[in-house]
Amino acid sequence: MGMKFTLDYWEDEGWYVGRLREVPGVFSQGKTLDELEENIREVYQLMRKEQPIVRRRQRARSKLIAIPA
Repeated sequence: MGMKFTLDYWEDEGWYVGRLREVPGVFSQGKTLDELEENIREVYQLMRKEQPIVRRRQRARSKLIAIPA
């Protein structure tokens, strides 16, 4: 069984654009939602060949920062 990730997506000028929430840097687009899903899977596989995913999760920390207007 493969890993499961959350696909966040939105429509932008007639295209479906999306990213994998849990994997920074995995973005793509498609004319249909199915095409976007296919493209995201391809991007993930290419990225994984270049940079294997570490399966052990590290505890993430959060910090509130100020950004000038």
